[in-house]
Amino acid sequence: MCLGFGPSLPIRKQLMPHVSINGFELHYVEQGKGTPLLCVHGFPLSHAMWREQLRELSCSFRVIAPDLRGFGQSTLGHLPSDQLSMEQLADDLAELLTALNISEPIILCGLSMGGYVAWQFARKHRGRLKALIQCDTRALADTPEGVANRQRLAALVLDKGSEVIASAMLPVLFSTITTEKQPATIAQMRDIIHSTSPATIAAALRGMAARLDVRDWLPMCDLPTLLICGVDDKISTVSEMREIAAALPQSRFVVVPDAGHMAPLENPAFVNAAILNEFRHRA
Repeated sequence: MCLGFGPSLPIRKQLMPHVSINGFELHYVEQGKGTPLLCVHGFPLSHAMWREQLRELSCSFRVIAPDLRGFGQSTLGHLPSDQLSMEQLADDLAELLTALNISEPIILCGLSMGGYVAWQFARKHRGRLKALIQCDTRALADTPEGVANRQRLAALVLDKGSEVIASAMLPVLFSTITTEKQPATIAQMRDIIHSTSPATIAAALRGMAARLDVRDWLPMCDLPTLLICGVDDKISTVSEMREIAAALPQSRFVVVPDAGHMAPLENPAFVNAAILNEFRHRA
């Protein structure tokens, strides 16, 4: 195992390098050498969810884990509307690669909202990609009911604070096994949500509500794609992600035992092994 950040070190509190792009400061953690592996966190979290990927996968890859705009230590900056769109977040990541002088094709790994960003990155910046890893995410847009619920939550969090989201999301993010055996992990995620500004949470909720349905685009995606889903994921289910895998021309689908929606955090050994088995020869 490579030396690096471990569970005892809450890496979101460490001093992180940053770049100034698109009118805001984007902070990130970087570790290892080789093919860049860009890990994009879910909503409403930070790069800290990738702690075990930073520690283990940096043996084989140059792992880069940013805090998306407004999350973690990154600032929100000026938004042209009240939405933090998935396209904007994808463009931010492209600017990060430019700022880090990364011109070679990368492997992009996204979870949940990070997966929505990854789809848009693949659509807009295909030339910068070697492969995709999509963890516990979706390809379809929100239903009208889903849009209304996100808009309601956005208004509620601006009125009541970030705890609204923590209370709503934490019960469905993790499997029962994780809840019982990893209380410190759940407590850390709660702290991260609490530290995220209501303005960022509301803008991201509106951005996810407005995201595009990419199902018709999937058959045209020529990227090798590894799809990873926790067996107990209640948000992006195994059956739904299996359909995504079936629609992609070059895909492999892996179900993660003892995990829910946060599979890379809940069962990192299994997830890391799947990534290494699929992509180590590309590093």
